[in-house]
Amino acid sequence: MTHVQGRIDPIADIETVETELMLADLDSLEKRLLSLEKRVRGADKEAKDALDLVERSLALLREGKPARLVERKAEEEKSFRMLGLLTSKPVLYVCNVDESAADQGNGFSAIVFARAAEEGAKAVVVSAKIESEIAVLPPEEQADYLAAVGLSEPGLNRVIRAGYDLLGLVTFFTAGPKEARAWTVTSGSRAPQAAGVIHTDFEKGFIRAETIAYGDYLALKGEAGARDAGKLRLEGKDYVVADGDVLHFRFAN
Repeated sequence: MTHVQGRIDPIADIETVETELMLADLDSLEKRLLSLEKRVRGADKEAKDALDLVERSLALLREGKPARLVERKAEEEKSFRMLGLLTSKPVLYVCNVDESAADQGNGFSAIVFARAAEEGAKAVVVSAKIESEIAVLPPEEQADYLAAVGLSEPGLNRVIRAGYDLLGLVTFFTAGPKEARAWTVTSGSRAPQAAGVIHTDFEKGFIRAETIAYGDYLALKGEAGARDAGKLRLEGKDYVVADGDVLHFRFAN
C-alpha cells in the first residue's frame, strides 16, 4: 500500500519498498541454490524443476524486477507459490488523497494508477479522513454524508472489490429463515465446488443449485418474489457461479 497525499514523487516510495522486498527475495533464493544444485546432481527430478524456477526468479530479481513477473506454466504455479517470495504476491496500491479528490483521485494517484497498469497490479483511491468519519456514523446517516461529499459509496468498498478482482474471487450468498451468509470462491468455480465450501457433503452429494441473481433477489424482495416472477433458476453441475448469486443447494445424503 502507498500513501500519496502530499508526496512529490509517489513512485519513489513504491520503489523503495519494492527494492527492500526484492533484496529479501534475492537473499532467500541464493541461500537455496547450493542445496538444490546438489540435489540435481543426485538426479532429483523435483529439485531440477525447483532449480529452474529459482534461476528464472533470480534472473528477474537481479534485473530489479519483482518475482511476480516470472513467466511460468499453469502446472508450475503451485511450486512457484511454495517458494514463498514476497514479490510474487499480487499488488494493490491504495492511494490516500484529500477529501476533494476522494472520487476521481489527483495527479499523484494518477501516477500510481499508471504504474499499476504497467505491472498488472490494481490501484484505488480513498480518503482516510472521510473513511474515519464514516466509521463513527450510524448506518442511516452514512449515505447522507457520502452524498454531501460527492461519493456514492465508501472507499473501503472500492478496496474490497479491487482486492477480490486481483485475487480472482467472487462471492455467493445463502439465505434462510435463520441467517444469511456470504461465501467466497475462486472465479470460475462450478456449483458443486461452491457447495463444498459450505460442507464437503454438499459437494459429494450435489444434485442442483436453486439460483437467483443478486439484483433479482433484492428487487423482488427475496426468494418467494423471485420464484413467483420466474427468476429462480435450477442449475446443474456445470453451472459457473456468478458474483452475487443467491444459492440454495440440493444434495443427496
